[in-house]
Amino acid sequence: MFPTPSSSSPPSLISPYPWLKDLKPEERGLYLIHLLITCANHVASGSLENANLALDQISHLASPDGDTMQRIASYFSEALADRILRAWPGVYKAFRSTKMSVLAEEIHVRKMFFEFLPFMKVAFVISNQAIIEAMEGEKMVHVIDLNATEPTQWCALIRDLSARPEGPPHLRITGIHQKREVLEQTAHVLIEEAEKLDLPFQFHPVVSKLEDLDVEKLRVKTGEALAISSIMQLHTLLASDAGGNRSPLAPMKGVGVHLQRAAHTNQGTLGELLEKDMVNGYSPSTDSASSSPLSSMPSSPKIDGYLSALWGLSPKVMVVTEQDSDHNGKSLMERLSESLYFYAALFDCLESALPRASIERLKMEKMLFGEEIKNIIACEGGERKQRHERLEKWNQRFELAGFGNVPLSYYAMLQAKRLLQSYNCDGYKIKEDNGCVVICWQDRPLLSVSAWRNRR
Repeated sequence: MFPTPSSSSPPSLISPYPWLKDLKPEERGLYLIHLLITCANHVASGSLENANLALDQISHLASPDGDTMQRIASYFSEALADRILRAWPGVYKAFRSTKMSVLAEEIHVRKMFFEFLPFMKVAFVISNQAIIEAMEGEKMVHVIDLNATEPTQWCALIRDLSARPEGPPHLRITGIHQKREVLEQTAHVLIEEAEKLDLPFQFHPVVSKLEDLDVEKLRVKTGEALAISSIMQLHTLLASDAGGNRSPLAPMKGVGVHLQRAAHTNQGTLGELLEKDMVNGYSPSTDSASSSPLSSMPSSPKIDGYLSALWGLSPKVMVVTEQDSDHNGKSLMERLSESLYFYAALFDCLESALPRASIERLKMEKMLFGEEIKNIIACEGGERKQRHERLEKWNQRFELAGFGNVPLSYYAMLQAKRLLQSYNCDGYKIKEDNGCVVICWQDRPLLSVSAWRNRR
């Protein structure tokens, strides 16, 4: 029994769990994992009163400006609360009625991600090298960017192509984005760069959501050598294949049982749980869902049709960067366990790069990672866009669509490794995986880069 606060004490200043403040950081981290798993199980089974009690305890331990586990717990508990609220559409809409999504702020936060962490720079370097090698000797080069928000990649490509020994090609870049102003900004930067280097250049904007894209608008011409670039975009197309909008509070069963048992034990530290990828025999990196044979992969008409349409354009190379984790499980518990490991690694990356009080860090965690976590945990059906899958599944999808793998070159790997070394951080690693590249934090895969061509 907890002591009852005296009538003279302000209730808001009395913690109902005074013993929580005595937990050491390692104990607090383990207990937060236990509380998140317990809360998710209650949410999944519809036991809202118990879920509320777990969320209340989490609120006394978690903090968006604390250590890594405290920060992660803040965003996962917010995501679980968001999932509960969605069961009452009126309440949910009222809470979100004044929420503003400012495009400029979102783009700014993604630029921070590009600046402070190496993942995008490495993806750009590898992608550009694959494009340059595929376009050797070509006079007319057409690049399609499936999400043209960051001109940095194409400025580098313009510089590389202008320095070709055989002379620069005529370059045309088709940029796709749902906001015209984003495309206009990208076009301005690229046209200026091309003029400075005297490279013949055109920018073709296509205002469209990725899932609504009309391939005819890409205007691929006869005689052009085509390259396609997709940076963390294709997984969103899997949402269109999701069947029904199942109630977010529907009972679910999954690997959470194993994690719950682990959270009750006193063995091991938070680091051992989240860095060694092993919780009482369950390892997200060897999850059966990610190692399933080709025949058991769920049919996804939208993405399959999309890849077939891109295959029909006969690209000389298509370079794809995707988050390398399985956040597309059917059950809440599967997604919670997988995403805990994945985002713990990303939060550790920020811990190594920026101080805890950094405004940039807080914005990235809240507006980028926090929103992704919320989408993975709180949403179902077509609303759940963050359906990350492992490299193995993407390989299967591309092969089914008629693409053949283009092994990334030794020089591309060398450039990527040199770039990572410039960060002076031992945590970042690059691994080769059957001609593809996997970018890791410690031994945790975070992003994969692969290259493909039309296999005819």
